[in-house]
Amino acid sequence: MNLTPDSKVIVQGVTEKMSTQIALMMKSYGTNVVAGISPGEGGQEWSGIPVFSLVEQAVAKVGIIDTTLIVVPAYRVLDASLEAIASGIKQIVIVTEGVPPLDMVQLLRKAEATETLIVGPNCAGIIVPDKLLLGTHPTQFYTPGPVGIISRSNTLTYEVAWELTKSRLGQSICVSIGCDPIVGSSFLQWLQILDEDDRTELIVLVGEIGGASEEIAASYISETIDKPVVAYIAGIYAPINQNYSHASSLISARNSRVKHNFHNQMKSKILAFKEFKIPVAKRPSEIPSLVKYSLEKKYV
Repeated sequence: MNLTPDSKVIVQGVTEKMSTQIALMMKSYGTNVVAGISPGEGGQEWSGIPVFSLVEQAVAKVGIIDTTLIVVPAYRVLDASLEAIASGIKQIVIVTEGVPPLDMVQLLRKAEATETLIVGPNCAGIIVPDKLLLGTHPTQFYTPGPVGIISRSNTLTYEVAWELTKSRLGQSICVSIGCDPIVGSSFLQWLQILDEDDRTELIVLVGEIGGASEEIAASYISETIDKPVVAYIAGIYAPINQNYSHASSLISARNSRVKHNFHNQMKSKILAFKEFKIPVAKRPSEIPSLVKYSLEKKYV
């Protein structure tokens, strides 16, 4: 990965109003936004950012690009991503929500074949506090430190970071992996990345209702991850049989009579972490105390 203030970043769809706001927010935070892409609008400057019609034109002008942030309509995300991959970009952050699932399947096959990291869609992206912003994280909630955050929820990422910041526990890297039914990088990939990151001493994993990714992550942590991990799972008190859009899951597990199947119980995610002796916070405000305790144990 290349996540430094010198990393060259482009924004695809930069002339759209929301895209421009995100690009300027990233730039003001110190991110090296070298170009924007907007088909048919190349040759101009947009709020101080040079605009190109094609990604390959931007590469020819500024050199190798490390990361692209994609904020285009959902039906154009696949084409934009494939264009970026064809130009050699290895890190793609997709802010757009509602990308067609079949488009994501095709994109992930291409990403795997080209060893491209996909974050999102429907995500707040990545922030390295005081160094780099790739996405929409509200920067005022973050401060530099040793705690890495991996989250399925955008807003919970901000909330957890703010709870840590208030307790004088800074963050190394915070990533929202995305809320659409099919997303790119997973808990497992980011657990491995943060486990190998020298700045990260502890990992906070934020999960939520729907799917089985948390159970899989709990098992992976127990077998593979050396650094301490603290978990928080949102949605334990959610109503029964309610469809939660970005969680993309019908919460029917509470009606299940299977008591020991993690995939059929609403509380299976928490049980999975507890089985592997990974501390689980009951609410975001409890995370700092668990983090402090885990860090103290690490250095005893």
